[in-house]
Amino acid sequence: MKKRIMVTGGCGYIGSHTVVALIENGFEVLILDDLSNSNKEVLDRIKTITGTRPKLLEVDLKNSFLCDNMFCYNKNIEAVIHFAAHKAVSESVEKPLMYYHNNLYALINVLVAMEKYNINNFIFSSSATVYGNPEILPITEQNKTQRPFSPYGNTKKVAEEIIADITNSNKDFTAISLRYFNPIGAHDSGQLGELPNGIPNNLMPYITQTAVGVRETLSVFGNDYPTKDGTPIRDYIHVIDLAEAHVIAVQRLLENKQETSFETFNLGTGNGYSVLEIINTFQKVINQKINYTITERRPGDVPILYSDIAFAKEKLGWVAKRNLENMISTAWKWEQNYRQEQN
Repeated sequence: MKKRIMVTGGCGYIGSHTVVALIENGFEVLILDDLSNSNKEVLDRIKTITGTRPKLLEVDLKNSFLCDNMFCYNKNIEAVIHFAAHKAVSESVEKPLMYYHNNLYALINVLVAMEKYNINNFIFSSSATVYGNPEILPITEQNKTQRPFSPYGNTKKVAEEIIADITNSNKDFTAISLRYFNPIGAHDSGQLGELPNGIPNNLMPYITQTAVGVRETLSVFGNDYPTKDGTPIRDYIHVIDLAEAHVIAVQRLLENKQETSFETFNLGTGNGYSVLEIINTFQKVINQKINYTITERRPGDVPILYSDIAFAKEKLGWVAKRNLENMISTAWKWEQNYRQEQN
């Protein structure tokens, strides 16, 4: 009997790649998604890659009654991986209440249902933004979390505090929070990748859409940061490496290998690249110039974030395997394939 994993937001970018990794590692997957920033066609793409079409239940997890029903009528859930959240930094600055409402209500409803139906293994999709503007680099898990610069980031910090309180109050409940740095790239097949609705908020899809001609020019938000070229530095990680870390985290909980009831791990490569370095590397990899303009800073961005990867390597036995060129080439392959499909 395959172990059944519930994945909220499983049609999204990171969620869908994690679903693929779970299926390839012998798990049965049940997806909960409201499709507010994703598409049902992802299910066909997952089937093309894995041979299995996961079950999707379309549901708004902010609705406590509907959320409860999802758990009540779907039994034998071994663990929940919670991706479902809004994630655009700048949009959260403009619409903070929408972010607090969506990200925290959904989380709380899922956790309430898990306690009610005695599901005690939880993986939380978190973010390096919980470290705020770090005083010490690279960032280790021992870095203190700070008030993030954006409401989006703060929903992740508050969410972790809620999860910590639950693990303290319920001796049977265990959780792992995976703090991502900057996921980019796509599945090697070119069948699955990042496809945001509307104008991208993340760098790589903005670059690939500009290169393919969907966008006229790429906006670089600020070149006056205290970095080597003035643009923000981030730790970019391949989405497949990230997906594989979720499988390892699930297995860790199911095999009762966690050392504390609530563990946190940074998921990155340990290398920081500036926005301009990403653009220049992209142009080199695809042998094509792309148009970009320098604009004002974007609200909520911090100058530098990159990870110390030692803890995840030691405790999870996980390290990112794919380099920047692979991240870029797979993202470009996905973009080209998708646009060809639309023609």
